[in-house]
Amino acid sequence: MPYSIDVRQKQPPIPAMKRGFAGKCPNCGNGRIFGAFLKVRDECANCGTELHHHRADDFPPYLVIVIVGHIIVSLAVLVETQWEPSTTTHMLLWLPLTIILALALLQPVKGAIVALQWALKMHGFSGEEDAAEDSV
Repeated sequence: MPYSIDVRQKQPPIPAMKRGFAGKCPNCGNGRIFGAFLKVRDECANCGTELHHHRADDFPPYLVIVIVGHIIVSLAVLVETQWEPSTTTHMLLWLPLTIILALALLQPVKGAIVALQWALKMHGFSGEEDAAEDSV
């Protein structure tokens, strides 16, 4: 009998987020969560879990900015206090590193956020329609 998860119940968020961070389906851990760089698939090709309900929006880039900012600023201060390189050296070192880190972390962070929403049954993942946001 294959292992199956009751999609109506909340799931432990940490294992789901680990799978999402790895770019895998938060339910089965086998199917890919992304169809393109940041385009989440409508459903898992392996287990059929619907993923189109996610509302990651701008939260993954905000988290990436905070993470990369802490890393780059800490390293820049360390390098400045130890070796006092020129401004040009700082630019040649930190600008490419910032871009590389941001691009490297964006997809895994978005995958983890989508998986967290799935695990906590946020938005349409609960099987119920969301209430209208603001009716004006």
